[in-house]
Amino acid sequence: MPETLFRVRWPDGQVETCWSPSTIITEFLVPGHSYTLHDFVAACRAGLRAASDRVAARYGGTGCSHAMAQLDAIERKVAALTAAQGDGTVRFEGFLTGSAR
Repeated sequence: MPETLFRVRWPDGQVETCWSPSTIITEFLVPGHSYTLHDFVAACRAGLRAASDRVAARYGGTGCSHAMAQLDAIERKVAALTAAQGDGTVRFEGFLTGSAR
């Protein structure tokens, strides 16, 4: 299953590279698009859960624990940013070369 890396610029200016176990994440995030924190975490939640489900369907068992760990990290970051500054805008910079798209 092809993993996919994607880059995010958080409202505090930090840039982070995130990971998905499946290219299905490309159906949930649009390169160059800005999202509210709430909308970004919702898109990541849907995309990473779909990726985890693909892993489960392909290899059997439960989903992908690494995808759920990535989602947890995104949710914690969004919670911290929301607590510190209220709402903000996340810039989805895109998928990295060598991964999807």
